[in-house]
Amino acid sequence: MAIPTLPLIQALRSTAQRLATEAPYQWGHMGSCNCGHLAQTITKLTKGEIHARAMQRSGDWERQLTDYCPTSGLPMDETIDEILALGFSRQDLAHLERLASPAVRAALPFERREALRHNQRDDVVLYLRTWADLLEQQLLADIRLPDFEPTRAAALAAH
Repeated sequence: MAIPTLPLIQALRSTAQRLATEAPYQWGHMGSCNCGHLAQTITKLTKGEIHARAMQRSGDWERQLTDYCPTSGLPMDETIDEILALGFSRQDLAHLERLASPAVRAALPFERREALRHNQRDDVVLYLRTWADLLEQQLLADIRLPDFEPTRAAALAAH
């Protein structure tokens, strides 16, 4: 699963919020689908720019991720580079496109797990928010504050 960092979690939440409130959604469009919307958030490219980059090589997001080469110089690979640099993996993105991460699906409300559809806006929003919550929980669990043992003098001074 993605590396839990504040910028990565914020990217997921921003994408979910944009999808929930305003953004046009079209699963069959490389710039307006699940990964396309995350790419818009991270790269600041438009849906048209992402789609045009993707059309320079054949295939949907899953195929693009399989064919990805960091040294190809292809614009779509540069787009994928930017997403990966934030802490996502290619598998994370493939799961996002199909809403298929076992960990994220397990965290969904039970009644929604089986009915989740990869090409429905509301399901994508739920998936993104659930994923962000999971990563936030991981991030908070990893924070360790130093143990403080107050000295006797400090404890007495506090009273």
